[in-house]
Amino acid sequence: MDPNAGARRDFEQFWAQRADELLQWSRPWKEVCSGDFRSGSVAWFRGGQLNASVNCLDRHLSGGRRNKAALIWQGENDREVRAYTYQMLFSEVCRFANVLKKKGVKKGDCVGIYLPMVPELVVAVLACARIGAVHVVVFSGFSSVSLRDRLDQCQAKILITTDFATRAGRIIPLKPNADEAMDDCAAIEKCIVVRRQDRDINMELGRDSWYHLELAAADISACCPAETLDATDPLFVLYTAGVTGPPKPVTHGIGGYLVHALYSCREVFAPGDDDIFWCTADIGWITGHSYSIYGPLGLGGTVLQVEGVPLYPEPSRFWQIIEKFRVSILYTAPTVIRVLMRYGEGGGPAADLSSLRLLASVGETVNPGAWEWFKKLGAGEEVSLVDTWCQTETGGILLAPRAGCAREKPGSVAKPLPGIDIAVLDSTGGEADPDAPGHLVVRSPWPGMPLSFARSGATRPGDGIYSAAGYDTGDIVRRDGDGDLWIMGRLADIIQVGGHRLGTAEIEAALLAHPSVAEAAVVGIPDDEKGEAVYAYVTPQRNVAPTWRLLEDLRQHLARAIGPLASPEIIQFAAALPKTRSGKIIRHLLKKIAAGDMDAIGDLSALADPSVVTELIEGKKTASSKAG
Repeated sequence: MDPNAGARRDFEQFWAQRADELLQWSRPWKEVCSGDFRSGSVAWFRGGQLNASVNCLDRHLSGGRRNKAALIWQGENDREVRAYTYQMLFSEVCRFANVLKKKGVKKGDCVGIYLPMVPELVVAVLACARIGAVHVVVFSGFSSVSLRDRLDQCQAKILITTDFATRAGRIIPLKPNADEAMDDCAAIEKCIVVRRQDRDINMELGRDSWYHLELAAADISACCPAETLDATDPLFVLYTAGVTGPPKPVTHGIGGYLVHALYSCREVFAPGDDDIFWCTADIGWITGHSYSIYGPLGLGGTVLQVEGVPLYPEPSRFWQIIEKFRVSILYTAPTVIRVLMRYGEGGGPAADLSSLRLLASVGETVNPGAWEWFKKLGAGEEVSLVDTWCQTETGGILLAPRAGCAREKPGSVAKPLPGIDIAVLDSTGGEADPDAPGHLVVRSPWPGMPLSFARSGATRPGDGIYSAAGYDTGDIVRRDGDGDLWIMGRLADIIQVGGHRLGTAEIEAALLAHPSVAEAAVVGIPDDEKGEAVYAYVTPQRNVAPTWRLLEDLRQHLARAIGPLASPEIIQFAAALPKTRSGKIIRHLLKKIAAGDMDAIGDLSALADPSVVTELIEGKKTASSKAG
């Protein structure tokens, strides 16, 4: 039975029911969805009024969850643990909302947030939402230049940052980056600093103040009435990752975004009162916004937040965290699982993973090897594993198996969630044949879409494009005979070899199926004869030597798995691949290194380990080509 059939029959009634059952409204809406892609303007729940902070906090205080844990925080130091009940988090959010009001922040003002994964980040986000300020979270790994560009573009009035961040045993000064950014941002009036270390830093008189002292002021109350806001008012601005080009602002509105965040969280994860939900993505990304704050807290769940690198000082800590807090829902990146595979001794961790009931992945598809490896661990056969798909522009998950309906197809994102109208279109705009690659297009508006969008061409390869036909996501997918979808990569990740279209994700999955391969990334490079050739980066498993024999074995393996066209022109062994702090491989950088375009490498501050790039550039000199 098609779960989307009812939603298609009465599109507006479907979303009206979801909005009514999931959210608390101050005033009901007049229109569920007005406008369309053709007109270039779409508004969700026009006329309705609500507040995001109320929906995440206040309504749970009288529903039996007042003393339930809302947020559990684990510092990088194992001894640092903080827990906030819904009442405690409500009080802290109200106090900080009053601090912002005292600083002159009003409805519609932009507030920049440049914090690592600490509880004050969640507090700041919900405090902004409470008074109608627009929060702009900037990933704490970005440089001062990246921070400045974002603050300047959104004209942020206040910046919230910290003195130092803790990561992999290192104490990283963050306030100096903020100072450099603020020097070039005329709109910034005040800076509030969260204290993490007992060390001296520069504090500019009249501009900078300490978070803890602001909260402790005698005139700051633990009660702050929530602003009544229109559903179409902006909730936050989030910038797409700057490592793939100039940052692009995406603005999400309160009503539509909240409906989609809570709906998708419920449909995919079905968090219950006893679940502990750990989303490993940084809150600087859309996954962190929707599944570390708004989705789980809106549903009254318990969120685990972890500072620093969960794999530090050793990978076993990841499992220990799951055991310590009895994590039941884990939402992470496939690269994290592959790292754990590479370092796991004896086939798995010693920790007790019996609390896990659902493992979900985001960012990339899960290769079958990683899937099966995890299934054999202490979690056993009872754990469900699902792939999900979303973008900053979508506001949350659009493609994933629904909770309790997961089909065991490693690497497939199954079907669209009910209410999401998806098409797979070929180059002519018609429906692609089964198992043929096509453009992933969202044909009808959905609540989590951006507050505004421009019907214009892409600014760089792979950008989504809005047109009368819908939203072309820039991703290439195929639909199998069961109707399930398989992500093949971004439009820019399709390699044209001798007129044949090869998806990088398919080649990478084949490489990862080889028992000697721990990580793999594939890009295309220019080739005079073929148009493009395959360039593969391969990280061997521990204790596997990067030999000529392994190179030839990998080429033969790909030829058997996909065909001779998939055999790489060059294979470069790499000890590690460039990744964001959330574990996503940055193929944009790998493509530039493979092509020798070293002058355009750009800002590396978003990488977990920027030194990896230097090692890859050096390794390219000895990379193996077929000719070699």
